[in-house]
Amino acid sequence: MPMRKGAKRKRVQKDKEDEAKASSSSQENHKQESTKAPTRAKSVKASKPQPEPEYFEDKRNLEDLWKEAFPVGTEWDQLDSVYQFNWNFSNLEDAFEEGGILHGKKVYLFGCTEPQLVPYKDEQKVICIPAVVAITSPFPPSDKIGINSVQRESEEIVPMKQMKMDWVPYIPLENRESQVDRLKSQIFILSCTQRRSALRLLKIDRVKKYEYCLPYFYHPFKEDELEQSTEVQIIFPAEPKPEFTDNLIKEEELSEDQKDAFKEFVKEKVREAKKANREARESRKKALAEMSEETKKAYENMRFYKFYPVETPDTPDISKVKAPFINRYYGKAHEVF
Repeated sequence: MPMRKGAKRKRVQKDKEDEAKASSSSQENHKQESTKAPTRAKSVKASKPQPEPEYFEDKRNLEDLWKEAFPVGTEWDQLDSVYQFNWNFSNLEDAFEEGGILHGKKVYLFGCTEPQLVPYKDEQKVICIPAVVAITSPFPPSDKIGINSVQRESEEIVPMKQMKMDWVPYIPLENRESQVDRLKSQIFILSCTQRRSALRLLKIDRVKKYEYCLPYFYHPFKEDELEQSTEVQIIFPAEPKPEFTDNLIKEEELSEDQKDAFKEFVKEKVREAKKANREARESRKKALAEMSEETKKAYENMRFYKFYPVETPDTPDISKVKAPFINRYYGKAHEVF
């Protein structure tokens, strides 16, 4: 059926109106979208380079044991030189481990130093070398200190506490906070509470006494070397200065009026020495008679061990100067490490 002309015109007009509405709607939507606040993009922070982790070597449980044991007899002004090197006493530490010579035993330790000429950095240098003496014993080996030197006329044997020294328990690093472990300690060190900062308040003679100190030990089963000796060290108070008698005789320095006085002086000193030796023997016999079997056994089983630092790249080579001798009271160590 043929379409009327009027109808066709209306349809074309309607299509144009629909297109105009669609275009208007599209523009409106675009306008609304353009008026919306733009969404802010999240910023991505650049990651900082992480520093390399630092690794610290764990402290060994007995690492400071050798430092805690007071170096008896060392001159005060030499103490700093003892600690100028990072000495390693891991051999002493290992001795307390299972299978070690000190494992499971009650041990008393004291320090000492030995000035020795040793090679270090392609030259020979006098180095104050530390050593530690360990004594295995169920009780303190002694509560006394010997004070002796070439310059002194006679030796003194005094209580440790008179020189502010005593055996105190050593607590390993991991147990420092525990009072219980302090009571159960099997390791004791000879400690000194004299402060270096207070030395200036002391008389010179008192300060020097510390430098002449030697840990004292008396073994009731062995005669003291002085008991066996036939020599008597004598300092004759001659003018202008006191002299050893050997020097006076050798150099014939005695004047005529001094000779008779010198003879009497020598005789008196010999009598004193003989008397001291006799009293020492009697005292030893009495001590043995009163000693329990348990104590006698403890003395028989007592052992002395001397530890030197182990060799490391940054410490002097001391391999050729190790010696078993401890001091005139203790004699020689049973073993040296």
